[in-house]
Amino acid sequence: MTADVRSAISDQPLDVRAHEQFVARPAGGATVVFCGVVRDHDAERSVVALEYEAHPTAAAVLADVAAQFATAPELLAVTVSHRIGRLEVGDVALVAAVAAPHRREAFDACAQLVDQVKHRLPVWKRQVFADGSDEWVNCP
Repeated sequence: MTADVRSAISDQPLDVRAHEQFVARPAGGATVVFCGVVRDHDAERSVVALEYEAHPTAAAVLADVAAQFATAPELLAVTVSHRIGRLEVGDVALVAAVAAPHRREAFDACAQLVDQVKHRLPVWKRQVFADGSDEWVNCP
């Protein structure tokens, strides 16, 4: 049986609660939600914003990653979204949520899902620093 699955690339703020609600299932003893949030520093440098740009294939790649996780027999539902555009400190850049009958399966799957998204998704980020400088980072 394949788990319910949803994925999205969006230039709008991500609704964490909607991700949690999507994966909620009566058979789910565990729901794990991960939020990747823009932090105010990178190493010793102050960050004021991130700007994400996506390759035109990003939505298809994200859908493929999510669909692969949806085939895992221990998962009931999977959803993952990545935001693009300019994000300020505290904004949510990535949300991943899974539901499973047991906590270990849910924790492991969510961690692996995030790792695969970060490894495969063709999205790049530009870090904007407080001193006015910037730096591009290839996320995949």
